[in-house]
Amino acid sequence: MLCDLPDSTSVALSTGRDKWLYEKEKYNSDVKLLKELRINGYDDYKNYLRMDANTFDDPLHRLEPYLKRKNAVMRDSIPLRFLATGRNYEDLKFNTGISPQALGYIIPETCRVIYEVLKGEFLKFPSTTEEWKQIANGFEQKWQISNCVGAMDGKHIRIWAPPRTGAQYYNYKHSYSIVLMAVVNSNYEFIFVDAGKNGRISDGGVLQYTTFYQYLVEEKLHLPDRYDCRENMNFVFISDEAFALHKHILKPFPQRNLNYEKRIYNYRLSKGRNVVENVFGLITARFRVLHTTINMKPLHIQYVVLAICTLHNYLIQRKNQYIGPITFDSENKQTHQCMKNAEWRQNDVQLCPLQISNRNGQVLDAKENRLEYMKYFTGNGKVTWQDEMLNAGKS
Repeated sequence: MLCDLPDSTSVALSTGRDKWLYEKEKYNSDVKLLKELRINGYDDYKNYLRMDANTFDDPLHRLEPYLKRKNAVMRDSIPLRFLATGRNYEDLKFNTGISPQALGYIIPETCRVIYEVLKGEFLKFPSTTEEWKQIANGFEQKWQISNCVGAMDGKHIRIWAPPRTGAQYYNYKHSYSIVLMAVVNSNYEFIFVDAGKNGRISDGGVLQYTTFYQYLVEEKLHLPDRYDCRENMNFVFISDEAFALHKHILKPFPQRNLNYEKRIYNYRLSKGRNVVENVFGLITARFRVLHTTINMKPLHIQYVVLAICTLHNYLIQRKNQYIGPITFDSENKQTHQCMKNAEWRQNDVQLCPLQISNRNGQVLDAKENRLEYMKYFTGNGKVTWQDEMLNAGKS
C-alpha cells in the first residue's frame, strides 16, 4: 500500500551514512517504475502489485484520508511491498528511499488503517439468522455439508521473541509465535479472524479466548434454530482435531478403530474443511511475509496479519488475478474426488498448525450432536458417490 513519511519520523533519517535518504526523489526507482508500468506495462503492473490499476486504486482512495500527511501529496507516496515480499526494513530502504526507523512506523500504521477502514465491508461477521443461512446454503451446494455455517482452523505465525516476555510466546514446535484463529465461508472468505494470542496457548484452547467463542457459548451468534433444518440438527462449524467438541462444533473421529459410519463421517467433514485449508495455503503463498519470522512488536504483527486477511477478502471479491484456475483444490465432477492440486501446495513454506486437543467441551451435547451427523451422513444425508470414494481409499 501507499503511505507518506510522518512528520514525527522524518527526523529519524541519519545525517551519516544514510544521508542519501534525504534525496530519495533522486535515487528512488519504485515511484518512477510504477508510473511507467501503469502507462505502458499493463501486465507487468499487475504482476508487480498483484492486482490491476482499478483494483489497486479503489482501496487506495478509501485509505487516502487516513494516510495522507499535510506536508506531502499522494503522488509522492511510496508503494510498500512488505506484505507481498516479506523483505525487512533494512532491505526496503534501498528501494523506497525511506529509513528503517520510518518504515517501522509506516508499515504497521498502514496495516492498521487497511484493517480498520476495510473490515466493515470486506470482513463482516454475520449478525442475522438469514446471513448464517446463506453461508449454510453455500456449504450445502458446494460441499454437501448440511447446516454448516463455517469451517474454522488456526495457525501459528512465526515471530521473533518479544523482549522481556520469557516463554510467553514459545509454542509446542519450539519456536515463538502468535496464533491466527479464523472461520471461513464456502467462498474462501474470512468471516471471523482473531490474531495475537500468544503461541504458548498451543492447542485448540486458543479458541476459548476469542469473542467468537464467548458469543457461541452464550448463544449470541443468532444461529438458525435447529428446527429450521429439516433434520432438526444443530447448525455447526466444522473443524479438525485441534478443537474441542461442542454442540455447534463438529470435529473428526480419531483415526484409530474407525468403523464404516465413522469413516464416512470423517470423509464428508474433510470435504468441507478443505475450504479453510485452501484459504490458509493461499494467503501464505500470496503474502510472503508469512514465510518469514516477523520481527515487530506483537501488536504491530497483529495488524499485519489482520490486514492480510482483510486484503484477501477484498481480492477474492474483486475476482482479479489473485485467484486463477488452479488457485484452489479442484473436484472431479463425475467421481467427486478431491484433487489436491492447488498451486499453493507447491510452496515449501506452510503455516504451523495448532496442536491436537484432548478437550471434550460440553461432552454430552457435543458427542450426541456428532453422532446425529454421523447417522445423517449414512442415512437421509447420504450422497450416491460416498461409498465408491471411501472404498477407493480417497477419504
